[in-house]
Amino acid sequence: MADQPPLELQDDGVDQVDVVDVARRGRRVELGSRARAALARGAQAVARLADGDEPVYGVSTGFGALANTVIPAARSGELQLALVRSHAAGMGPPVEAEVVRAMMMLRARSLAMGFSGVREEVAQAILDLLNHDLVPVVPEHGSVGASGDLAPLAAAALVLVGEGEVDTPTGRRAAGPALTAAGLTPLTLTAKEGLALLNGTDGMLGMLVLALADLRDLYMVADVAAAMSVEALLGTDRAFDADLVAMRPQVGQQASSANLRALLAGSPIVASHRLDDDRVQDAYSLRCTPQVHGAGRDTIDHASTVADRELVSFIDNPVVLADGRVASCGNFHGAPVAYAADHLAIPVADLSALSERRTDRLLDPTRSQGLPAFLSPDPGVNSGLMIAQYTQAAMVTTNRRLAMPASVDSVTTSAGQEDHVSMGWGATRKLREAIDNLRRILAVEVVAATFGLRLRAPVAPAEATGAVADIVTDIVGEPGPDRHLAPRLAAVEAILADGTLLATVRAHAELR
Repeated sequence: MADQPPLELQDDGVDQVDVVDVARRGRRVELGSRARAALARGAQAVARLADGDEPVYGVSTGFGALANTVIPAARSGELQLALVRSHAAGMGPPVEAEVVRAMMMLRARSLAMGFSGVREEVAQAILDLLNHDLVPVVPEHGSVGASGDLAPLAAAALVLVGEGEVDTPTGRRAAGPALTAAGLTPLTLTAKEGLALLNGTDGMLGMLVLALADLRDLYMVADVAAAMSVEALLGTDRAFDADLVAMRPQVGQQASSANLRALLAGSPIVASHRLDDDRVQDAYSLRCTPQVHGAGRDTIDHASTVADRELVSFIDNPVVLADGRVASCGNFHGAPVAYAADHLAIPVADLSALSERRTDRLLDPTRSQGLPAFLSPDPGVNSGLMIAQYTQAAMVTTNRRLAMPASVDSVTTSAGQEDHVSMGWGATRKLREAIDNLRRILAVEVVAATFGLRLRAPVAPAEATGAVADIVTDIVGEPGPDRHLAPRLAAVEAILADGTLLATVRAHAELR
């Protein structure tokens, strides 16, 4: 984001858009003056404690179940390095670069508040990795949300001391040589700094924020797909009238119904059967679209409130207070984030199912109001979109399984000291998978609805939905003889992911 000034971390917090900009768009990050002052105060307090005689957790003691083991001051640095090495115990494939970048930015944000007691150099080292596009290799498995995302954060912290691996713009390298090539020097940790680098919910929070950004777009895409399906199935727009929807003043429902009205405005297809249609009402998958889509939007709003609060929260333990005291707390527990992620997975699964039901209706000649079987002009020899709907159905069932909550599945760790954990990392990991499936499911509906609209010719769709049908047709072609569908479906998925579809719609209709 060369055209955007660097994000300046201060001693308060950040916005969701800041996280997305750093994670996905490479925005640079700097420490502000208030953050530098806060870091200096906290580091001075820890230095005094490290020189004192009284044992302080994380400064002169072991960790977790070893909290009663006193460590001599001379071995403080050794203690912190050993902590990072031992906690970097994750396994499995590496998580996505955007997740690691979000996690690192949020850890620096929390440190910048000054209550962790680390030196400015520690926070700056994290920002140096971000600004040089050095992404620590972080294994997927290892976090149970106890004391936050310990294993993932440890994998990132290991790079700061010159160990582990990083992904660079030119490939994966050992951390030490990669730091040297970038002109960076490995950190030498002092009292409490290893613990402060590991003790946070930054991984799960980063994934929640990225999920919210994706879902805001996908719920608008879902409104577009539904409007196209309503037209292709010769449905009515009257169920979305403002006076009817106003009788149930749910905020999300109002927004979704407004989108449907805007998308279907002036549709010749809808007008073509407004009179002399003997059907009393549409199926639920069409008529109840704003109610289902809207309830999901309301869930997004709730989860967004949780995320906003977390983005201004201090997450670490123990806390170095402004008066120099050190106090233990439980703010590292990931329950708020875990619950929000589990909550979101439910409407994602339900929206997936609703989209699949509309697609199935489009493909079934007994319910599609005259469209050919499986949207093939020559069914029998050709199977049309039959198996595309199977693919949808497979992902719908996966999303139903992913809607099962992770946050209720606590497991005891650290010899019983950490006897209730949040599973927030697992909750947000499965949410990411469900969102990817939802995008693919919606892509199939968009393709099916496009075929349906093309087969209604010469009667035209609305301006906005017609514009979408045009760009989708450019990708998949007109309904006709069977062709290799997988790459065409993937290409439509891509225009949902990169914003092309929504940009096309916004040129013709205002969306909420």
